[in-house]
Amino acid sequence: MDPAQSVELAALSHQKTLNAALDLGNSPVQNFYDGKTIFLTGGSGFLGKQFIEKLFRACNVHKVFVLLRPKKGKQIGERLQDMLKDPVFDMVKERKPLFAERIVPVEGDVAELKLGLSEKNWDTITKETEIIFHMAATTRFDEPISVATMINVRGTREAVLLGKECQKIKSFVYVSTTYTNATDNNINTEVMEKFYPSPMAPEVMILMAETMEPVRFNAMETELIKGYKNTYTFAKAVAEEIVRTLSEHLPICIVRPAVVISSYREPMPGWTDLSCTYGASGMILGPATGLVHATYSNTNAAYSLVPVDYVNNAVLAAGYHTGTKSDKDIKIYSVSSARNMFVWKPVYTRLREIGRDLPSDLAMWYIYTVNTGNKHLFLLTTWLLHFIPGFLMDAACLIARKRPMFTKIYKKVYKSSLALAYFTTHTWVFNDANTDQLYESLTPNDKLIFNFDTTNIDRLEYVTLWCIGIRKYLMKDGINNTNYGIRKQFWLHKLHCVATVLYVYVIFKLLSIFGYCILSIFG
Repeated sequence: MDPAQSVELAALSHQKTLNAALDLGNSPVQNFYDGKTIFLTGGSGFLGKQFIEKLFRACNVHKVFVLLRPKKGKQIGERLQDMLKDPVFDMVKERKPLFAERIVPVEGDVAELKLGLSEKNWDTITKETEIIFHMAATTRFDEPISVATMINVRGTREAVLLGKECQKIKSFVYVSTTYTNATDNNINTEVMEKFYPSPMAPEVMILMAETMEPVRFNAMETELIKGYKNTYTFAKAVAEEIVRTLSEHLPICIVRPAVVISSYREPMPGWTDLSCTYGASGMILGPATGLVHATYSNTNAAYSLVPVDYVNNAVLAAGYHTGTKSDKDIKIYSVSSARNMFVWKPVYTRLREIGRDLPSDLAMWYIYTVNTGNKHLFLLTTWLLHFIPGFLMDAACLIARKRPMFTKIYKKVYKSSLALAYFTTHTWVFNDANTDQLYESLTPNDKLIFNFDTTNIDRLEYVTLWCIGIRKYLMKDGINNTNYGIRKQFWLHKLHCVATVLYVYVIFKLLSIFGYCILSIFG
């Protein structure tokens, strides 16, 4: 058996106990969702797809309204069918073949008033819905403030207003992010599970987005988000103020995930999707292809990485607790690895080992990286290892009458690295006392079915599964031919050594000629 497949098979063995617990079907959390009608936003996203899969695999819900918008010429029914082809649904299709019949796509858009719902759909949803999960958001760090406001701030307001009109509402879960308060002031300090002062009044921000020309509003972005590194965290912080001030008498809670990456156990170890290409997973995908060699992170920084399945287990548990508790306080749950942080140095070391022992046969060059936490050194290594070779490879493509692509790829990698740099070079600790208390309140069976205790994550095993998942779901190499990949890397390493000597020699010669010219001119 292929070495990578052996690792995946060993990880799958953990599911035997879980499946036995699922089949009992009598846990308190499962009973809470039994026969319920649910409204979900963000169902077509990375988090949303795995949430739908786990919800149907673990619970016997009656119906799930999934908000979708037409996109790229496809209507919502077609989009739903395309979404259900994702490998994430393979296991639930085996266990519950008819689950998709209980998914009702509803046309709408979180960026629109009333979520873009027709009057008929609004009435149907408010009459039937018992539980709401609001996951939809734009997670792009470079999203214009006008767009981030409409989706992340006004969209949250509209979702809350929908919840307040639902006649049978029992629970509302808003999915935010721990990084709403990952500001300069909180670096190396503990971010608590509480509401922090909003950086801006939500209604003022919404009014500006609605009444001002986008160009003018976006021109104010730098001043508006001062203290925050991007519009995503800023808008999510403002959105939490919507929940705090507008959700009176609504059984609501907030779940704040940290950096959400591939699954640990469910439904398959390492599952991820293409939307993660330019996030944290991109920091592994790039080197795994043999194309990316310059990375930007602080080797001593500690990161809070959370598997997508752990996040959704916490979301389901939080929805259950919110719908059954007697007090009216709005609980905030941080799903982080606060007590099991990922320090980059050992992770980086493990990644290098995986590049040697479990490489993909699709890698185009020798897998290696030069990492630095210094911005100037990162720019230098980017030019030496990405842009200059990219120009040369694109020139070769033009000569061969093929489409040049490498410079474009490296520009995207550079832009993505800078966008993530603030988070890969600093450390925040997200207090998770409420989340830990929620977990400890569960029955033993529910702890097994809806596990979100990040202290039990074997970090090095998880990093290995993360890499295998990237091979399987992003590179789509079938996680086979690993032994061929190892042999290929052996010869690519030798070729890399020769190419490096020639490259350094050429650079040295060019610098010598340049220096001679300068001396001739000014000497």
